[in-house]
Amino acid sequence: MRFSQRLDWHAPVNDIARRVAEKPPLYDLTGSNPTRAGLRYPPEVLEAFANPKALRYNADPRGLREVREYVGADFLTASSSESYSYLLKLLCDPGDEILVPRPSYPLFDYLAHLDSVRTAQYPLFYDHGWHIDMGALRAAVTDRTRAIVIVNPNNPTGSYLKPRELEELESLGLPLISDEVFACYPLSDDNEPRVECVAAVSEVLSFSLGGLSKEAGMPQMKLGWIRVGGHGRDAAIERLELIADTYLSAGTPVQLAAKALLESGVREQIQQRIRGNWNLVPEALRAEGGWSAILRLPPVRTEDEWILHLLEEQGVYVQPGYFFDMETGPFAVASLLTEPEIFAKGLQRLRTSIAILLG
Repeated sequence: MRFSQRLDWHAPVNDIARRVAEKPPLYDLTGSNPTRAGLRYPPEVLEAFANPKALRYNADPRGLREVREYVGADFLTASSSESYSYLLKLLCDPGDEILVPRPSYPLFDYLAHLDSVRTAQYPLFYDHGWHIDMGALRAAVTDRTRAIVIVNPNNPTGSYLKPRELEELESLGLPLISDEVFACYPLSDDNEPRVECVAAVSEVLSFSLGGLSKEAGMPQMKLGWIRVGGHGRDAAIERLELIADTYLSAGTPVQLAAKALLESGVREQIQQRIRGNWNLVPEALRAEGGWSAILRLPPVRTEDEWILHLLEEQGVYVQPGYFFDMETGPFAVASLLTEPEIFAKGLQRLRTSIAILLG
């Protein structure tokens, strides 16, 4: 039997995953699933799924108009992953290439390869905050580059795109795909200039992605969206409509329930949670939004050695920086979504381990 070669189907289990499976940690600081983070989900929001309109099928490839208008989108999809797949089909032929950030969430390679598209990375660097290395990004552009992916704010660095960075990106003339699922979660109320919706302000063809997974804290409800902006918007929408019409994947019940889900109060709980935990880690690398805190560990062990040591000696589980393609470590990445008591105790144990080591 011959299978597709788009992916490497043999993913070995690393030592960290094996250790966690054998003995679950006492203090798990890695959780990113809001439905398992001790938040309150009002049961009355389920009444939104009893809408009798759900019994009728309206095969609009772009999704229900009233829902699109409410979330400020041009297309509704089943997820952000599907949104990416639509855009890869729109912009790329097999063998074409997209630029993706490093560090970032380790998803883009899989999504791109499943659509027979290659990825090339452009780096972010840290200097009292995270910035795009524009020189390296320009050098990474080839004649097969079809789009630049931005995660805004980035996961895990928590850095928003700055207006100056957007201007430099626009000067390349390539379409921009901006993943903005964390955009509604700033870690402070400062007024530092940042771009919250690329498609709303960019002059080049651009796409901003959102979804219920993060904005409502409900990944199980499966609804994402795409906002289209910039030069070439009308032509892109026309072609995207054909792609969406081929799949017709966004379910009617969740579309009708979207407003109630977004207004359920879960987002406010998440905002309070992540800001409260963020205030407990003043030593973390500077971040502006999102759900992650990055801690620089003393360079006396490798990241694997540090993570395994914390698991064995302190019962604390944090993710190594290399999970997100971070370089110049060692780093530990902790989820700000963690329940506050667990986060505080796990953080204290991590600090204790470092203090003992440094004597």
